Amino acid sequence: MTTMRSGDRADAERMLARPHSSAAASPAVDRPFAPVAEGRRGTRSGAVLVTLLALAAAVGALGALVAGAAIEGWYAAAPKPMFTPPDAVFGPVWAGLSALIAIAGWLLWRAPDSSARSRGLRLYTAHLVLHALWMPAFFGLGALLGAPGLWAALVLIVVLDIVILATIIRAGDISRLAAALLLPAWFWALYVTTLNAAIAVLAN
Repeated sequence: MTTMRSGDRADAERMLARPHSSAAASPAVDRPFAPVAEGRRGTRSGAVLVTLLALAAAVGALGALVAGAAIEGWYAAAPKPMFTPPDAVFGPVWAGLSALIAIAGWLLWRAPDSSARSRGLRLYTAHLVLHALWMPAFFGLGALLGAPGLWAALVLIVVLDIVILATIIRAGDISRLAAALLLPAWFWALYVTTLNAAIAVLAN
């Protein structure tokens, strides 16, 4: 048997010590959760989540307050399309969507500082403002102005549809879970847009 020379032995040892190329080239695991920034954990994180949930509840309560009188008044007498849901559906749906929206915002807030996070939070805030304005616009302007008020509310909710979609796209760069939690709100907004448009057309 031929004895391995010292130079050959050293080359073999270096090859064994070298990391395997396929392991080095393996891609990183794509996680659906955004990493949590330092300082956005524990009690502070819980306080922000509670605040967002309370804000979402306040927006829903404001809308219900404005809508309450209208539902018993002009909305009850207005011609509506056949796909209009029962009045009792709106409250639970808005409550559930508001909770999902709040949790999505909390996930975005917890992410580390970045330009993507800043853009996502700006869009999220714009979406919350538009979300808060639509019910007063639809029920309030519908009572005050009739059909023109309903068309104004339609313009508002179309803008809301676009902003929610942009928020979902930006949120996907930070947390896929946050983006997924916003999808039901977008689908519901699209449905309500169709409902708003049909009621405005019938009001003419």
